Amino acid sequence: MSTSYWLDRSSPQNRRTYDAIIVGGGISGLSTAYWLKKEDPSLKVAVVEKSRLAFGASGRNAGFITGGSVEHFNRMITKHGLETATAIWRFAQENLRLLKEEIIQDQGAPLGFEQNGAYSLAAQPTEFAELKKVSEIMSSLKIRTEIIEEKDIPSRVGARGFVGGIKYLDDASVNPVALVHRLHERAGADLFEGTEAYAIESTSEGTRILKTDQGDFEAAMILMNLNGYSARLHPWFKDKIYATRGQCLMMEAVPRFMDAPCYANFYLDYFRQIPSGELLIGGFRQVEKETEVGYSDHTTEPIQNALYEFVVSHLPQFKDAKVTHRWSGVMGFARDGEPMVGALPDDNQVFFAGGYTAHGIGLSFHTTKCLIDAVFGRSVPDWLSARRFG
Repeated sequence: MSTSYWLDRSSPQNRRTYDAIIVGGGISGLSTAYWLKKEDPSLKVAVVEKSRLAFGASGRNAGFITGGSVEHFNRMITKHGLETATAIWRFAQENLRLLKEEIIQDQGAPLGFEQNGAYSLAAQPTEFAELKKVSEIMSSLKIRTEIIEEKDIPSRVGARGFVGGIKYLDDASVNPVALVHRLHERAGADLFEGTEAYAIESTSEGTRILKTDQGDFEAAMILMNLNGYSARLHPWFKDKIYATRGQCLMMEAVPRFMDAPCYANFYLDYFRQIPSGELLIGGFRQVEKETEVGYSDHTTEPIQNALYEFVVSHLPQFKDAKVTHRWSGVMGFARDGEPMVGALPDDNQVFFAGGYTAHGIGLSFHTTKCLIDAVFGRSVPDWLSARRFG
């Protein structure tokens, strides 16, 4: 973002002063506000958001609260080793436990929260064989899964064209926008919507100035929660968190038949029937992977067509339903696929969390708890620490 001379509203007279300023009004930013205020309720905390709450990826996703990260568990083991892969999965499980205990509480129905598990479906025998191996490994670690045979898929999911799958029994789903608003309610931080940050400066007094198009904010520390937009505020993130577009489609409601959300095609595609009966489907980045990058949230005809064709082919209950919404959102994909927390190498008063790689709801509440641990000098897991990038 850039600000013209004519639009610049910053001046010492209209500067707002806080103990901490959080940049980003999505689930990560509001989670950070919650944990920071829980650490010290006396802190004066502001959340600065360029549009409105949950307007970015937090309000444009499918609402899955899933375990693990962006890959099947066996591939996580190949990538990280068994110990770290298991730690990441446990971390995600703890994320859900914390959300339920600290935020959702007795508000499950208003938040559209359901813990019915989630399926990973295989269209080919080779993928089903891999999924069964995943289930065996996870069961040995006492992570609850269930193998789903081809004959059971129509009655469980109402889908056709799949040869089997597994079900992660502890996964959940939620209305993501309602969750972010609940976080704001629980956090109690001041919110400044319609306020876009474009620079961070230091003062001679040792504080930090957040420059925005609505004037300056001053605080002892700034906490960035911009995920896919991180590099727009600081260049350190350019080779660590990549802006990546994801597209979705919504179809009008039919009587509910699907008992849990579903992944297909090695996590690349996903769909769920929300409590009111509508179908939400997203994914198919692989159709135009090279172009699904950058900060634009436009939709494209090839991917939207692929989403619709998937519904027609695999979910006949929606063959006569109308498309009601098409949208996209900008996610933050980390260089190694895992989120990161820390402070900027050149400024230990600017902290950050991001790089959720399409698993923000499943990871960010626990990740930002670790961010506040870092702020107060406590240790964080090595796989989560941004120090892994040197």
